[in-house]
Amino acid sequence: MAERIVVLLAALALVAGCGGPVAGTARPVQLGDGERAKFKEYYERVNKAGDEGASQQAKLLKDTQHPDFRQKTCDLRGATIKVEPTWTTLRADADWTPAGEKSHPSGAVYVVAVTITIRQKDQIIGSQIGSMHVVLLDDEVYGFAPCLGG
Repeated sequence: MAERIVVLLAALALVAGCGGPVAGTARPVQLGDGERAKFKEYYERVNKAGDEGASQQAKLLKDTQHPDFRQKTCDLRGATIKVEPTWTTLRADADWTPAGEKSHPSGAVYVVAVTITIRQKDQIIGSQIGSMHVVLLDDEVYGFAPCLGG
């Protein structure tokens, strides 16, 4: 069990983008209400799916995986994540590429500070503050599998 928790916490660290600092200068993004609502809805859907169970959240994360990186999915091993963004930190991050990748994602890339809590069934097994990347592409919001370093 301890080994499983270590693996899940390592996945959480990668989700949070804790592999290093985020490049660039933090400047609030000037998004319209429609775009900002799409980002908020994305995280609400992720959290709602997690409330419904690990398989529902895994399906949603797979379905909303950025199209350029569909083959890069991860197994959270029955755990779920809850993501609480700090919206005042949302900013563009045009130079970002997922960890271990050479190509930049299609679309407009944004980063936001988040608090991520990972649960195994009804038990919290970790919480961390970090950053997550999301992309607005063809009027849809896409994310990245937790193992890609969010």
